[in-house]
Amino acid sequence: MDKSGKLTELFFFKFSSDLVPSIMSNLLNPDAIFSNNEMSLSDIEIYGFDYDYTLVFYSKHLHTLIYNAARDLLINEHRYPAEIRKYDYDPNFAIRGLHYDVHRALLMKIDVKLVSHGHTMKQFMDIFSLPEMTLLSCVNEYFLKNNIDYEPVHLYKDVKDSIRDVHIKGIMYRAIEADIEKYICYAEQTRAVLAKLADHGKKMFLITNSPSSFVEKGMKFIVGKDWRDLFDVVIVQADKPSFFNDKRRPFRKVNEKGVLLWDKIHKLQKGQIYKQGNLYEFLKLTGWRGSKVLYFGDHIYSDLADLTLKHGWRTGAIIPELRSEIKIMNTEQYIQTMTWLQTLTGLLEHMQVHRDPDSQMILDEWKKERKEMREMTRNFFNSQFGSLFRTDQNPTYFLRRLSRFADIYMASLSCLLNYDPYYTFYPRRTPLQHELPTWSDQLCTGTFRIPFLQEMAQVK
Repeated sequence: MDKSGKLTELFFFKFSSDLVPSIMSNLLNPDAIFSNNEMSLSDIEIYGFDYDYTLVFYSKHLHTLIYNAARDLLINEHRYPAEIRKYDYDPNFAIRGLHYDVHRALLMKIDVKLVSHGHTMKQFMDIFSLPEMTLLSCVNEYFLKNNIDYEPVHLYKDVKDSIRDVHIKGIMYRAIEADIEKYICYAEQTRAVLAKLADHGKKMFLITNSPSSFVEKGMKFIVGKDWRDLFDVVIVQADKPSFFNDKRRPFRKVNEKGVLLWDKIHKLQKGQIYKQGNLYEFLKLTGWRGSKVLYFGDHIYSDLADLTLKHGWRTGAIIPELRSEIKIMNTEQYIQTMTWLQTLTGLLEHMQVHRDPDSQMILDEWKKERKEMREMTRNFFNSQFGSLFRTDQNPTYFLRRLSRFADIYMASLSCLLNYDPYYTFYPRRTPLQHELPTWSDQLCTGTFRIPFLQEMAQVK
């Protein structure tokens, strides 16, 4: 075995026997709530919710439905080649937070250093965007393979319009209503959360872009026929994010038959359903202002950004992908890989001063191994784009926006069941590059640095 092999074996033995068991005893809870800002639930009097992917979660079948319906619209209404039907939906292809370059027809995952190119980039922050991203790429691939000239901007617009029409024309809504058990899941958890909040005297409201009949059937399935009794205000077809900024649109009441009434609204009554409206009128009619309100949604921009920046509400982001990513991060294989990756990085940083041929040979081997391991860590999450939250050592743009606009975030509302209504969330102190390292960085620059250097000299 050469020197590089001996050193690698020595260091790997060190960290695997001492460090990995220690880390494995302190795993993250996938059902935990994580905080970006300090917030006490004892201060929260009113809880607000989005509907899709907040109160209601959908099965994997929904994205296939949206993809297939949008693909058919591209073919039938936009006259795209029928051969694109051979491309099926791949649930592992895309992740949220990707950007589409409208000039080069590329889907890409960027970190914060590339945001300056945003005028050519279209962001995909919505979970409903996953079928859209996949369809864009499939059609793009078909054109390239068949040497067909096309305009990426027009492709983006046609795909976007087709995805939109799946919603606007009611294709998605009718399919879910026709087989609600196939598409909706986690119903019992949502019921339990709402019941717990009601038992503690919290006021609750719902603001969603979905239509009234769709919400009515879904909530009856999730909560029960008396679901409206839990909510003080219910607003449908709100047209977020315009709802938070446009002061002109009035509220209209929707009767039991789904008919829109034209009476002027002087009060938002419990048990009724209202359509459209705007947040300024909502605040005027309810008086629910400031940090006593906590609103949950899955879309960082449409649900959370304006409430944080303009209205002072507290915000909670629902990130379903979080649970699966934490479960991956808790596996021994991932912990071993990441710990060894950190160790290699530290070794490269400190040993690069040695310029002799033997040392350079070892450093080259370590660089090669580090590159391979970085690729491996990406593939743990998604073979195309890696983690939703990180690109190598950099936080993704998605995570930066999440940190900016959400006070707390979690995988689902069911995580609230693990906390009492007086719990205070405290954010972790994340060290800056010039501050003292955290425990994980000790692998590179702290406790294990001197012994490693001493034993390296012995191997030589």
